[in-house]
Amino acid sequence: MPVTMKELGLDALSPEDRRALAQELLDSVADDRPPSRLSDEQRTELRSRCAELDADPSIAITREELWARVRARR
Repeated sequence: MPVTMKELGLDALSPEDRRALAQELLDSVADDRPPSRLSDEQRTELRSRCAELDADPSIAITREELWARVRARR
């Protein structure tokens, strides 16, 4: 069973201190994430596509259309 705030005495902290602690906990978890698996080339392509979409949002497609295109390639 997970440890609770009450068991650790954290419920006695002020809301401000609990928020600060929560942020510190979230930051510690973020630091443990595995490194990105994108290559530099993939990262460059992703940035290019994002810039293209920002420049012309009308080129966006729905999730349904995306899946239809994926299925059509099979």
